[in-house]
Amino acid sequence: MRRSATGQASRSYDLSALREAVAGPVLVYGDTGYEQECAGHNLLRAARPTVVVGATRSGDVVTALRFARDHALPVAVRNAGHQLVLPDAGDWLLLTMNRMDDVRVDPGCRTVSVGAGTRWRQVVAETAKYGWAPLAGSAPGVGVIGYTLGGGIGPVLSRRHGYAADHVRRLDVVTADGRTRRVAPDSDPDLFWALLGCKGNFGVVTGMEFDVFPATRFHGGGLWFRGEDMARVLAVWRTWLAGVDEDTTTSVAVQRLPDLPHLPAVLRGAFVLHLRVAHLGPAADGERLIAPLRATAPVLLDTVRERPFEEVGEIHVDPVQPAPVSETALGLREFSADTLEAFVALTGPDSACPLVSVEVRALGGALDREPAVPNSVPSRGLPFVTFAFGVARWAEAGPVRRHLTAYTEALAPWADDRNIMNFISPQAARTEADVRRLFGDRRYERLAAVKRRYDPANVFRVNHNVPPA
Repeated sequence: MRRSATGQASRSYDLSALREAVAGPVLVYGDTGYEQECAGHNLLRAARPTVVVGATRSGDVVTALRFARDHALPVAVRNAGHQLVLPDAGDWLLLTMNRMDDVRVDPGCRTVSVGAGTRWRQVVAETAKYGWAPLAGSAPGVGVIGYTLGGGIGPVLSRRHGYAADHVRRLDVVTADGRTRRVAPDSDPDLFWALLGCKGNFGVVTGMEFDVFPATRFHGGGLWFRGEDMARVLAVWRTWLAGVDEDTTTSVAVQRLPDLPHLPAVLRGAFVLHLRVAHLGPAADGERLIAPLRATAPVLLDTVRERPFEEVGEIHVDPVQPAPVSETALGLREFSADTLEAFVALTGPDSACPLVSVEVRALGGALDREPAVPNSVPSRGLPFVTFAFGVARWAEAGPVRRHLTAYTEALAPWADDRNIMNFISPQAARTEADVRRLFGDRRYERLAAVKRRYDPANVFRVNHNVPPA
């Protein structure tokens, strides 16, 4: 026995054969490079696996999964470091996939193939050369495959084209038995359906092929208002939504920003409402569309303009540096006047809110429609989602966590069991009942049946888990 990074007793393993067979690093706590290999985006959720394997090819994944099977180790997968549900205790193996970051564009088919560690910024740069755009998220540094397996919604194209998961053509997967599979709708329809929406429960996705769309530009950016004007602006935004079509995507975020030099001077240390918008039509139409929003209150900063698609990250301007984050998310059935009143009470100028950001994204459009090839995305038809986070080290995070709880409880009358998988915090949906509510009984039973076929021992359980039926 030895002591793990958490101080718990841990079994010792003979890693010599594993290290000889794997091209990437195979590390345990105390090894040089272990901390860097395990590092993620959330400093409060430090991964401390018993063994971490840095995969460089699918063969490394096969070897690691066979090792895990032989030693009864559960397996977690980290594609780009943003979201990882950690086990409560016990030995486990972490696969890091960031070295598998290849991008291949097929001009004839208008598709892109990526490796497991590829990030959206790489795809956006390559597809722009052809006048195409992917269904990328708001943060270009997010991993393509993890984002897509969780559904995937973005700030420009999703209301017109739907979830990123809706446009996947094939998946390269290593299942729990160590078998490599090319999964497509016509070869493994049940596994294809389950993988796209249930995020990591059925195997390790080492590659993906998906469609991209003819798009080179959008009209968009952000309007920042004083936080004291948020109730007035949000009242207009809420009713304005009814008149926008699928070419327009929008969200809002109440922000209490840190005083950091990289921020524009007017935003440093400021309490603001950030209203985000992107419009695919002509710039003149976009200007007319947002005119009522601009007129609601004095604008502190206006970055809305004609932009190349490569500037998709300038809409939300998401933080890129790792931080100690506590978070929560809710699907909302509506954002009514009563919902707005509760929202302002918990986040507005008189709330003493300690959270850095509380956002509401308007969904709808193509996100409501079933795709040509069905998948297990559970949030279809959900009109709004809200995501909130605060930044504080664990010892000082009490007020943040309490306010997140209060926020969740205050919005409970309008909450929906459905949610965006990528927004669910690692601490949430940890019980079987919670996951069942998220997917609904019928979808959950089908997922559990697929799990029984492809992962009967529940090797992939370090996640929002669906146990085998």
